[in-house]
Amino acid sequence: MADPLRLAIAGLGTVGTGVVRLLQENAAMLAERAGRSLEIVAVSARDRMVERGVDLSRFAWEDDMTAMAARGDVDVVVELVGGADGPALTLARNAIAHGKALVTANKAMIAHHGLELAQAAETAGTALKFEAAVAGGIPVVKGLREGAAANRIETVYGVLNGTANYILSTMEASGADFASTLGEAQRLGYAEADPTFDIEGIDAAHKLAILASIAFGSRLDFASVACEGISRVRAADIRQADTLGYVVRLVASAEIDHAGEGPALLQQVRPCLVPKSHPLAHVTGATNAVVAQGNFVGRLLFQGAGAGDGPTASAVVADLIDIARGDIGTPFSVPAAALVPLPAADAGHHTGQTYLRFSVTDRPGVLAEITAAMRDADVSIESLIQQGRANDGGEVLVAMVTHDGPQSCIAHALELLAGSASLTAPPLVMQIIED
Repeated sequence: MADPLRLAIAGLGTVGTGVVRLLQENAAMLAERAGRSLEIVAVSARDRMVERGVDLSRFAWEDDMTAMAARGDVDVVVELVGGADGPALTLARNAIAHGKALVTANKAMIAHHGLELAQAAETAGTALKFEAAVAGGIPVVKGLREGAAANRIETVYGVLNGTANYILSTMEASGADFASTLGEAQRLGYAEADPTFDIEGIDAAHKLAILASIAFGSRLDFASVACEGISRVRAADIRQADTLGYVVRLVASAEIDHAGEGPALLQQVRPCLVPKSHPLAHVTGATNAVVAQGNFVGRLLFQGAGAGDGPTASAVVADLIDIARGDIGTPFSVPAAALVPLPAADAGHHTGQTYLRFSVTDRPGVLAEITAAMRDADVSIESLIQQGRANDGGEVLVAMVTHDGPQSCIAHALELLAGSASLTAPPLVMQIIED
């Protein structure tokens, strides 16, 4: 058997300790599958004294994790610290500069700096692997980069944040509102004390930017991801969606837009109505799922646990097995220099049905004002429902579903209504996913 693959692990939180545990419990099987043993040499974390439930006594401890990049007895640095910049990025750069392979679960760092790190790794002739950065234990990065390599991917979309999906599917099951469901998710540990990245779609946007680059061979462009979260979704929207035959999901989607002078990349994260017959409608709780449409293979569905120590550790160790086998490859679908820079697409070109919900004052003429704006913007209304009636002229909800049409018309209608005294809050706009 070949010499061991020697590892240094930075970050011993939930995922880091999960990686240690997996490497220890499955050591013999991993050695057989990798063709060599996977041996931890050094570890690092912020606090050496924390009890982590795994035996670290056999490993060298580095108080300064960046020192691991220069160790002569290390082949691979595993970065599980997190954060787009700071110590994690410094470690990543130093590891590659010293010729070490880098394995990371850090979606923010890859979304912001993945192109730079990929170019450096290719120049150094070493590996950069990040399967665990997208959708936890689901092998979607490898699936798109390798399994679907013979296909032109036409679109990729999915449910990429377990916290947001837990909240929406719990609202769906319980009828509770957003605020109380978020509070319960925080008490149960499904949501962070500061849940902004999850509920406002930023976490999903990081993952989407990575998937889009792999799927389309385009340069990473996180800055162009249009992002809207779920904090304005009400229990009434969930109920109305159910009545219409849909569920509400936070959907991250990317596609190539050919409507302009040249190809452009449309990347969006936003709450959508999903038909109950669609695979994403059955993704509940903290589960993730990704759908890719290939021109020969058709629809591919990747689904599974999107977070947690076990699933994420599984993805990290799968990358380590590839490296042990000598699979360096290219981090993205093609060499970094060949990734195509695509301009951001105009979301107004996108066509389809749309759900709109207006919070309005209960007085005569409000519906006429809304429908006139739709008429003047060439938006065709399929159905319109006033959800209940307030007392003493208070707030009521008006929901509508449009016929197929461009998003530019929806945007124009909302511009016509901007500043209206009839609206008590900004309208909620949710695109409807086709089955």
